[in-house]
Amino acid sequence: MARPLDGIRVVEMAGIGPGPHAAMILADLGADVVRVDRASSGGDEPLAARHTGRGRRVVRADLKDAVQRDRVLELVDAADVLVEGFRPGVMERLGLGPDVCVARNAALVYARMTGWGQSGPLAACAGHDINYISLTGVLHAVGPGERPLPPLNLAGDYGGGSMFLVTGILAALVERGRSGLGQVVDAAMVDGASVLAQPILELRAQGLWNDTRGENILDGAAPYYRTYSTSDGKHMAVGAIEPQFWGELLTLLGLSPVDLPDRDDPAQWQAVAEVIARVFARRTRAEWCEVFDGTDACVTPVLSFAEAPGHAHMSARGSLRRDGEGASDEVLAAAAPRFSRSSADGLVAPGRWDEIDRVVEGWTA
Repeated sequence: MARPLDGIRVVEMAGIGPGPHAAMILADLGADVVRVDRASSGGDEPLAARHTGRGRRVVRADLKDAVQRDRVLELVDAADVLVEGFRPGVMERLGLGPDVCVARNAALVYARMTGWGQSGPLAACAGHDINYISLTGVLHAVGPGERPLPPLNLAGDYGGGSMFLVTGILAALVERGRSGLGQVVDAAMVDGASVLAQPILELRAQGLWNDTRGENILDGAAPYYRTYSTSDGKHMAVGAIEPQFWGELLTLLGLSPVDLPDRDDPAQWQAVAEVIARVFARRTRAEWCEVFDGTDACVTPVLSFAEAPGHAHMSARGSLRRDGEGASDEVLAAAAPRFSRSSADGLVAPGRWDEIDRVVEGWTA
């Protein structure tokens, strides 16, 4: 079955983090992605080939060698998209900057992934996810009152980074369908993470959010949106925000609203949470799953990465799968999103090494 991006050719300049993740998504959706790795590279580890390195061919090239650089430019000539994640100016110094590439291929979408962006006082500085989201307000909002905690590296690298890079690439391809011309996509994690936070900024503008951690409806303070410990040291996630869901939660917990302080009064949140916590602590997570499964109480178990593929819903959709070739707890995510006519069937094939001459010949035939 043809996938949505079948026929789209992507040159991925080898990097780490959001660049390879974006290339993985494009490959999952059917693009022919070729990753250009350093000539001195020892090659992708098997794990990388099955995970973020999946679905594409990998070629080696010494970009400081004029002959090999020209071979990469031949790939660019036949490509629809180029993805790179170096600091600003690096690709230009290698002779592969957007001016050079677009002059050769006017239809090329030249996609640049950085943390700070291509401009601004910090553009040339090093950084990581935690640094990028620290300037957006996102990091400040996550964690207990004592100190902010990074939400893994999901908000910057992947939510604010690779997902916006993919969005920019797809938007540029759509626009190219009208104009016939490519363009440069400047995807910066500080920009993307800020857009992700817009709903919280809206709550703040309405006076429904303040800048003190642990005092807001979505940061674990509200009794209807937080996790609770079970008798076996595990946890249940409660998201019973709306009154009807809250009512079902209380019914299944054996509680009555008249027995609780006002849940809509933030001054009473801790008191309400303590009552609910005492009830959850009476049973194991598995026992509570039997109580809440299939209900509208918005209560689910908090699963580890190792446990998640075994959940009935995750298993039925095939969202997470165990890789039979690797360790027993090696988990891979299936391609997303899904399409009515052109979804990939299961996981995309692992990445594999190839020769640049063979790829150039195939793309330019």
